[in-house]
Amino acid sequence: MTQKKPETSERWPRLFSGIRPVNRAGALRDALAGVTLAAMNVPQVLGYTRIAGTPVITGLYTLLLPLVAFAAFGSSRYLVVAADSATAAILAGRLSQMAPVASEHYVALAGMVALLTAGCLLLARLFKLGFLADFLSQTVLVGFLTGVGFQVGIAMLGEMLGVPVHSNRTVGQLAQVVRGLSQVHVLTLCLAGAVVTIVLAVRRIAPRLPGPLFAVVGGIAASAAFDFSGHGISIIERVTGGLPPIGLPAVGWNEIPPLLPVAASCFLMIVAQSAATARVYASRDRQALDENSDLVGLSAANAAAALSGTFVVNGSPTQTAMVESSGGHSQLAHLVTAAVVALVLLFLTGPLHYLPRCVLGAVVFTIAVELVDVRGLRDIRRESPGEFRLALFTAAVVVVIGVEQGILLAIVLSLLRHLRHSYRPHTAVLVEDDGQWRATPAVPGALSEPGLVIFQFGADLFYANAGRFVEDVRDLVEGAATVNWLVLDAGAITSIDYSAARVLRDLQRELIRRRITLVLVHAEASLLADLYRHRLGDVIGTDHIFDTLREALAAIRGQRVHAVSVPDPTARK
Repeated sequence: MTQKKPETSERWPRLFSGIRPVNRAGALRDALAGVTLAAMNVPQVLGYTRIAGTPVITGLYTLLLPLVAFAAFGSSRYLVVAADSATAAILAGRLSQMAPVASEHYVALAGMVALLTAGCLLLARLFKLGFLADFLSQTVLVGFLTGVGFQVGIAMLGEMLGVPVHSNRTVGQLAQVVRGLSQVHVLTLCLAGAVVTIVLAVRRIAPRLPGPLFAVVGGIAASAAFDFSGHGISIIERVTGGLPPIGLPAVGWNEIPPLLPVAASCFLMIVAQSAATARVYASRDRQALDENSDLVGLSAANAAAALSGTFVVNGSPTQTAMVESSGGHSQLAHLVTAAVVALVLLFLTGPLHYLPRCVLGAVVFTIAVELVDVRGLRDIRRESPGEFRLALFTAAVVVVIGVEQGILLAIVLSLLRHLRHSYRPHTAVLVEDDGQWRATPAVPGALSEPGLVIFQFGADLFYANAGRFVEDVRDLVEGAATVNWLVLDAGAITSIDYSAARVLRDLQRELIRRRITLVLVHAEASLLADLYRHRLGDVIGTDHIFDTLREALAAIRGQRVHAVSVPDPTARK
């Protein structure tokens, strides 16, 4: 007897499923990618602390225990879960009104938001809300990541040009860069340009080599040797080392209610952005992905962030792109990153001080370039202009308004587009041509043959499109001189709801008054069950429901055939 394998959606994740299986070659490749991610990401997460309003050291903490927690419980082999600009901005918007920025109490409030967010993500797993990711179409994903690429690239321009930029909005950042072009620092620009050239050249000529790692290490070494800061090239501030303290955030019960809306906003951002990013890379590399397992991993990562004294973490498209571009193919790369960060915290915070900001900005800028999916946009435009406009709109909203609003609005637009298709489905009248039935436009008065209309309706019947269905039928029968038979090809109709059933009942009575007989063909079992539940089987007549069009036409033309009876799902066996 073979044991039945449990469904993925019903089981909780196995530990480290985003790593296994592993082999020696893959482990070496992931280890190198993990070192590269650490080299590129350590300075970047320090910048996120400025957005979040927390001390600089907390940025490094986001690359320690949260990475390990997601690697243990998540399913995505690529998704990097760490500090993120969107959730950092959501956090700062509320906490700055509750405590002094970067104070001990502020950090405690940030940790409590992370803990509450972890609870929201765990509840989402319990209620199996991972399906929300299914509403992110490939069009939305391409537009989303393209928008993120522009957003990140524009955000790096200030550091690459040596121009001061203080806005957190992409449009504001671009405006400040344009206004500050007269203040461009030539040495900073030359260094950033050299890094971009080297990284892109290495990626093109020898994509397996870690070009960003060479740039970061070379930038630190050159800065220390030639005193870049003394020549006006900005470097990052000093970082105090040491592992994070472990414990619950010291927050009173009365302070938790104001934090709930902040946690809810972070939850929405995390689910949307992490799902979008994980789906892109799983699809691109044909990897299995379990969104519900990822919810557990994201919950564990945020709980680890709360316990280690840092702020909310999120799935980052930029950092995930860093890992993939460096050759990483599993969460082992992220464990290596966490190990490197632990060493940095203990022993190597000193050399980081020499890293030029423009080098970091240039490396991240090259990642942003890769996120702009020109080929994907070109394919969408060629095959579906309507979806191309949706992708561009998604990208524009991400750039102009923000990541959270962009992805959520894109989901809504995708659903509305699908609803519009269901509301106004394809319709046709079938006409026989050389022994074959072909679809012709369902214009008023169209006939399949004298006295007969074979009508196709391309969607389920529900409350919103039932009225349009009736209008289409009326136009057909009223526009023709004589109609005796109306054959409804129900092959695309899998269900009918209560409202549509009432409309169909009224239509059948109207057709009887007009001396028109309604016949159904190609009705699936689910539709037949709905017809019986709504007591339409007797109204239409079980002898007017057929498996095939051939049988229906044979009956219409006077031949004896066997009609399909409508099953009674409540009948005793």
